[in-house]
Parts: sequence; C-alpha cells; structure tokens
Amino acid sequence: MSAVRPLTIGSFTAPNNLLLAPMAGITDSPFRVLCLKGGAGIVCAEMVSAHALHYGNEKSGRMLQVNPKEHPVSMQIFGADEPTIAEAARLAEQQGADIVDLNAGCPVKKINKAGAGCVLMKDEAKLGRLIEAAVKSVKIPVTLKTRIALNHKEFLAVRLAKLAEQAGASAITLHARAAVDVHSGPPNIEAVGEACAAVKIPVIGNGGIVNAAVAQQFFQAGCAGIMIGRGAVGNPFIFRDIIDVLEGREPASQTTQNRLMIYLELIRENAAYYGERIGVNRSRKTAGGWIKDFPNAAEVRGRFVRLETLAEIEALFSQTLARLQ
Repeated sequence: MSAVRPLTIGSFTAPNNLLLAPMAGITDSPFRVLCLKGGAGIVCAEMVSAHALHYGNEKSGRMLQVNPKEHPVSMQIFGADEPTIAEAARLAEQQGADIVDLNAGCPVKKINKAGAGCVLMKDEAKLGRLIEAAVKSVKIPVTLKTRIALNHKEFLAVRLAKLAEQAGASAITLHARAAVDVHSGPPNIEAVGEACAAVKIPVIGNGGIVNAAVAQQFFQAGCAGIMIGRGAVGNPFIFRDIIDVLEGREPASQTTQNRLMIYLELIRENAAYYGERIGVNRSRKTAGGWIKDFPNAAEVRGRFVRLETLAEIEALFSQTLARLQ
C-alpha cells in the first residue's frame, strides 16, 4: 500500500496526507491555491496573532479570510492566553477554516517575548490549557504544531504528543529539529517516530522534506502525514512529484520554463488579490526560489526585484522565456 493516502484529522478527512506548512509572508491565499493545484492535501495559512485579532487588527483579520478555492485549509493561530486563543479559533472557524492549528514551535524572538511560539514548550501545563481552550471553542478539529525539543539536551516529542492527545487535539505536527536549530541541520526523524508510537492521534512529520526520499523516511518512521515548507517555495508542485515517486511513477518534469510560468501566474494572482503595488512587492520575497538554475538567472533576478508594475514583469518574463526556448 502506498504511503500516500487520505488523512483523517478528527471529523475531517483530506484527500491525501501531504500538507503545506505555514510560512510567514509566504503561505498566503494565492500561494495556498497554487499548492493545492500542485497536489497538496491540506494547505496551512501563515500564523495569525490571537492578540491582534482580539483587538480588531484589520491586517490580521484579513489573514483569516478563506478563498473558496483553497479548501482544505488549516488556519494557524498563536497566542499566550486561553480567552484570546479561544476567540481566535472561533473567528477562524467562522471564516471557513477546516482545521485550527495552534503554534507552539516558532523560534522567532518577537513571538517568544509575547509568551507564544516555542517558549510554550517550557510550560506544558499552560500549553495544555491553550489546546483545551481552542478545542472547547470550536466544532472543527484543533491541531498542534511544535518541535521535538528546545535544545539538544532533552527531547520532548513523546511528552508533547501525549499532552496534545490528552488535551483534545486531533493531530500533532512535529518539526524534527530543536528550536535552537531553526531550519538548519538534518531532521531527527527517529525522535518523531518515537512520538508516532506513543499516541493514537495522527503525527505529521515536518522539517527538511525536499524530495520523496526524505518523505519516505518520515512515513517509514510511522508518520500519518508529512508537512512541507521551504521545499515548496519555488516548486509548489513538489507534492505531486512526491506522490508520483512514491507510487512508482516518473515525477512530472518541472523545467525552468514551467517554473517561471508558474511564478508569473503567482505574481498575477498576488496582484489581483492584494492590488498591484503590494502584490508585486510580496512576490519579490521568494524570487530566489523561483528565478534560478539557468544562464543569467542572477541578472534576471536583479532586474526583477527592481520592477514595480505587472506589465514590466510580464515583459521581462516574456523575454527570458523566449531566450530559454
């Protein structure tokens, strides 16, 4: 039986068990739609501050909006107290999220200073209360995303997985690196596997998954699903490629021309969604993941990041594609 199969999280079943990870400034609505086209079973939105939602922040409120084309979608929230977490979970449900995910793994100092993110791993009682508050406030499934450890001295994967299960979470995603590692170093898949064996809820493996070979290692460790983050930047069809390889087929060829055309589609979607100025500006953030691996790519990328209008960008891409052909 293939490792790729439908994934049931609480009352919700996704078409497959390959998930897009939440990434701040990247996994917005246009990118989520593109990753669903690329074979993702669930897409996860960039994390939203429960505190900001409580105080009516307009930008945070817009981040909760769900495009009808982007289901199944998990909305990730972060916070440090039960009332605002419960409120944020309800707002996500009202906006149409299929799943609410609680972040307890982000290592960013700004998030940690507010008592959220990976610092919650230090106070398991508090983390349990936050999960319970979210679970009691909504009818849709609640999940937890965290890490296997804060540092290399003590691994917490098993304990946190049991905590999530006891608090009512329907699944847990474990990033297979310690918080101090951020995104560097090889993933500790064995630590994730120990958590898989310790609980009945689905454990989703995350961290360093850039191809089918790494994905297979997580599945062999017992993971019910895998979550891909940076591996999808520049290749939102990585999900389909992994499915093809694991099911014994040749992966769909992702040529340079295809990648540039997909990127242009994303830029256009960003411009339509945010307005041209903001949409173009957001598109620049991931240019390095898209405009690469062809002669004069650095020159093209340098020109691209200085352009301000969609018409200019379309002209540049047209010229570049013509040269590549």
